[in-house]
Amino acid sequence: MPASNTKDRERAALLNRYEEFINLKLKPNLKTTLDARDQIYETISEYQKLKTQIELIQEHDMSEMKTMVDLGTQFYVQAHVPDTQYIYVNVGFGFHVQFTLDEAKAFIDKKEKHLQSLADKHSQDADRIRAHIKMTFEAISEVLQ
Repeated sequence: MPASNTKDRERAALLNRYEEFINLKLKPNLKTTLDARDQIYETISEYQKLKTQIELIQEHDMSEMKTMVDLGTQFYVQAHVPDTQYIYVNVGFGFHVQFTLDEAKAFIDKKEKHLQSLADKHSQDADRIRAHIKMTFEAISEVLQ
């Protein structure tokens, strides 16, 4: 009986280590990876909205316009843009660059491709983490048999 009791304790300890690995390492890593990917998708969405606005300005040949500007936390104010020939675009790291509308569209296309490749990398990382979780659950099921 003591040998089977020792084996049960070893099995319980092994199961506990697998569960801790899943809950303390893999699941938080998966959440972090998916959150980072979602943030990238939000940034891509913002660039796509900007590109749509630029195309709208170009289609209607607008030389000036009125718009609403979000100052933060959904607080909007009305703004008048006297000259739509140039636009300032956030290029990252807190820097804004003045572009013509065509230059801005070209930059947005390149930025979207770059961000999409980053999002794809995060998706691959998430898939790899999910595979590790699945393999760990399979290891748990083997221990239980």
